[in-house]
Amino acid sequence: MTRLHARSTDAVLHGDELTSPAPGRFRPAIGQGDLVHGGAVVGELDVLGRVSRVVAPDGARGVVTAIADGPVDFGTALVRFDPNAAMGAGEAAHGAAQTAAAAQTTGRVFRAPTSGRLYTRPGPGKDAFVAIGSELRAGSTVCLLEVMKTFHRVTYSGEPARVAALLVADGADVNAGDPLLSLE
Repeated sequence: MTRLHARSTDAVLHGDELTSPAPGRFRPAIGQGDLVHGGAVVGELDVLGRVSRVVAPDGARGVVTAIADGPVDFGTALVRFDPNAAMGAGEAAHGAAQTAAAAQTTGRVFRAPTSGRLYTRPGPGKDAFVAIGSELRAGSTVCLLEVMKTFHRVTYSGEPARVAALLVADGADVNAGDPLLSLE
């Protein structure tokens, strides 16, 4: 069976949860503890073979506390988040504000080597490559960057460091040189 890919569809924001815009099979692209914000891809929704990326609408912001996986009905909660939870001391704002704040980040940071879409985990439902407090050593995988449908593994090559804050959310587009992690 051929899968048709639509561009994207917005989840519906109801308080501190994102709900399904249609019935279908939901496959998450984020996990518990991840930051969700307007414009972030939270997963895919397969409706009768037509697969759409599900995007968090403007106004959504918080740390994921629960996420659906599998068949969903219209209005089913796909993602629940805590809007009051902090991601870390150096957390940047989402969207354009996130990129501007990250660009002004001072101190020790890990920067994107190239432009692309950032993925913090090897696949949906998998553990993130790094989290706040993670120890980084030369060769540690930091993230994946998708460039023209090709995934590139990004590794750390500096002196040992600890992750102080995650500056960019999973699924966000980044430019070469954008700070991805604040280090201590």
